[in-house]
Amino acid sequence: MSNNIPAPQVTRRQFLKTTTAVALAAPVLIPASVLGRGGKAPPSGRINLGIIGCGGMGQSNLRACAGQPDVVVTAACDVWPDRIDHVVNQFPGTCRGFRDFRELLQQPELDGVIIATPPHWHALQAIAACEAGKDIYLQKPMTLHLGESLAVRNAVKKHHVICQVGTQIHASENYRRVVEFLRDGKLGTVGTVRTFNVMNQMPRGVGHSTNHTPPEGLNWDLWVGPAPMIPFNPLIVQDAFNHCSWLAFSGGWTPGMAPHITDLPIWALDLGFPTEITSSGGRLILQDDGDAYDNHEVLWRYPHLTMTWMSSLTNSFGFDFEGDPAPRRRLGSYFHGANGTLLADYDMFKLVAEGDRMKDLQPPPKSIPPSPGHEREWLDCIKSRQQPSCHPGYHVRVDVPIVLSLLSLKLGRTIRFDPKTEKIIGDSEAAKLAIPKYRAPWKFPENYL
Repeated sequence: MSNNIPAPQVTRRQFLKTTTAVALAAPVLIPASVLGRGGKAPPSGRINLGIIGCGGMGQSNLRACAGQPDVVVTAACDVWPDRIDHVVNQFPGTCRGFRDFRELLQQPELDGVIIATPPHWHALQAIAACEAGKDIYLQKPMTLHLGESLAVRNAVKKHHVICQVGTQIHASENYRRVVEFLRDGKLGTVGTVRTFNVMNQMPRGVGHSTNHTPPEGLNWDLWVGPAPMIPFNPLIVQDAFNHCSWLAFSGGWTPGMAPHITDLPIWALDLGFPTEITSSGGRLILQDDGDAYDNHEVLWRYPHLTMTWMSSLTNSFGFDFEGDPAPRRRLGSYFHGANGTLLADYDMFKLVAEGDRMKDLQPPPKSIPPSPGHEREWLDCIKSRQQPSCHPGYHVRVDVPIVLSLLSLKLGRTIRFDPKTEKIIGDSEAAKLAIPKYRAPWKFPENYL
């Protein structure tokens, strides 16, 4: 285990309580990696799978994997025993429970792990999994800081693990059709892309709580981990939706949703890194227990176009996406080309032509094969040892603009970024803040930079 990851402090009694009950009935599990040659699993090999973070999103990913005939669920980890038990009870005889991710990663039979903890944990746990030789399905957002984003990408590459970042909308048929249309060129040169995610949480936001006592069994210190310690609040741990109201644990709603939405223009237009990142906003209106911004506007400058992002928790108007007037979450992208505008969300896209420049337009032929499913693609890649479509080497182009927008918001000024050196330029304070300082005893793994 890395020197940056403190050794788990677990008593013998705690260890036996979480493992012995199922270990007596568990079969011998042979990792897929030892069944093949040259480090490859055979096409018929079983994949022994674990999960770190047994909340709602993690369980959704786990169900998608566990329903496959070549998957055996062997390990589940959470800092909340009730959530561990919920998963372990679904897979009697094979799945063991762990309260510390470091113990789970030490299990030799484990081939791959789903990491679905709150985002402030993603970088440390993903790098620890790389060092343990475990393939990774890493929930989005991949990270919250520039240093973390580059370190996760570099660790995946160095340790030759297979990693899929959980932007499952990338697997949709609608996104494939949009990518084909934009690459076909009939929209003309795209000068501006506008992306957004809006909803209305007025007036109470996520609410208030006076309860500062963690429920029995919840290890609040380990839940907070490398983030700044704050008093327990049950609203924070309620679900992934609520995480987005606390900046240190989630980065807010921009990293919560932008990875799904900005992934489409980055994929379709093959965008690299932006050179300038400017954002504004803050916690302007909401009066709940959270501390993350309730409005966030971002401008990313690329060499040949600009892309914007709009996030609001106080108004849900979506321009041409508004539909009925009832408040609800709305999201999507606008691609403004010389011949027209393409509007897209998760499920549909439509065109608004510039005059008659797109008359008699025919859609391009389908050229991007359908996805077997985002999780199934990852499982197939564990066997083929080829990286999936949303591996960190690609996804860093989605993650870096987002985390730099948070830094711009924090500092209140434009961030300039050199895509070749992957460094912030002309701003020593921003460059320093781009590498996070973790709460002791956790340490940022600077060796991966």
